[in-house]
Amino acid sequence: MKRLFIVVALMIAALGVQAQASKYIVKTKGAKKTVVASQTAESDAPKEEEKAQDFLSQYFRYVSLCDWKEGMRFMVIPDKKDLVIKTFADAATGQMVSSTKLRHKIMVYKGHENTGGLHEHINFVCEDDGKAYYFEVPSATFDDYCFGKLGVPTLAYLGDVDTAIEVLKDKTLFTMADEYYVDTEVDGDGYTAIFDVKEGTEVKVVAVGVGTRSFPVKIIVADESGREFYQNVAISRTNSGMRDDEFDISNMRIHSFKGAFELPADNMAVSSAYKKYIGQEVFTLYSTTMQDASGKTTKVARLSTFKIRDIRVQRGTHYVKMTLQGMGTGKTYTKEVTFVSHDVSGDIDGTREDLFTKLFASGNPLKMEGVQKAHLADIQKSIVRKGYSENEVKLALGEPSGRGEESAFYTWVYKNPGQPYACVFFNKKTKRVASIKK
Repeated sequence: MKRLFIVVALMIAALGVQAQASKYIVKTKGAKKTVVASQTAESDAPKEEEKAQDFLSQYFRYVSLCDWKEGMRFMVIPDKKDLVIKTFADAATGQMVSSTKLRHKIMVYKGHENTGGLHEHINFVCEDDGKAYYFEVPSATFDDYCFGKLGVPTLAYLGDVDTAIEVLKDKTLFTMADEYYVDTEVDGDGYTAIFDVKEGTEVKVVAVGVGTRSFPVKIIVADESGREFYQNVAISRTNSGMRDDEFDISNMRIHSFKGAFELPADNMAVSSAYKKYIGQEVFTLYSTTMQDASGKTTKVARLSTFKIRDIRVQRGTHYVKMTLQGMGTGKTYTKEVTFVSHDVSGDIDGTREDLFTKLFASGNPLKMEGVQKAHLADIQKSIVRKGYSENEVKLALGEPSGRGEESAFYTWVYKNPGQPYACVFFNKKTKRVASIKK
């Protein structure tokens, strides 16, 4: 009976440490199960938003190997080379241990010591099996070795992961990289790269877990359509095994936090220049397309009226992403527009660059003097009828290219390039359309 009790107790303890390790293994939605499904990361409620410029330095401090404190936690994440060159030795036997056997096990730092041999040992206790292991310093002394960036191979620093779970989970970020990843296996390391995420896309952090030794923090995000993807990043760079200048290489920059994501405060600092437009009513001067709340492209008619709800800068471009609410339907749309014209010729040949001042006019057509709702359908089609007011004619045809006057009438002439000829006669007394000559 006593033996049975011990066996059960050991099984419960093993399940406990397994669950502790598995909370760090997170996958994007859609990864395929082949053996055992992993659990998603859990976290406490996120802390209040910090100033962007202080955020990384406040929460993620680089810790040199010289300054490691006992109790610091790491996960064994072997690279391919680590499967050939073993990292750890069993402290009880002195025998080297396969990195495959230790994969995903959590190592707790227990200081370093000189055992009297040629090299000093960096000591650890494994949370999962309770055994002691050591890494033999590949130089004469610990002090000679610890000032470098090499650190202890295979170990991903969980201090950064735990902090990221606490302060980034459920937060809003903006994408900055041109390459992200999607998991293809729940219980393996399979993934595929994606290259169609637009810079400046607003995303929400849905999970944080462990990535690789070099880039320990795996941040899984979802865009507004629910599509999930991730980036492995080094934040404090503790024990990443990489020099700081290596992150300046183009294909490595995406694995730094600032190369992969941007905090809302950074974006809003730039977006503040557009705050004066938020809350304004505007209407479209030509037919265009927008994205609805589900991300579907929708055609929007000329003279459609909206209220501007938000404007976000799209990094790396001269465009901004504008969120608009339809005044009639209340539905929400987004539209990328520019406030600086870069391609005038494009507007001439029909390929519009959606310059804000040409796409939108300020106000609401139905609030203009003399504009009747019953006439709006015709006005949207550039049709003018007898009895229309001056404002209705301007909405339908724009500003006239010429003006004239006769005894009882005054005329607006339209003969702009690409526009059908029209001469609109207004009654001088009523200021209403008396006739139209085409």
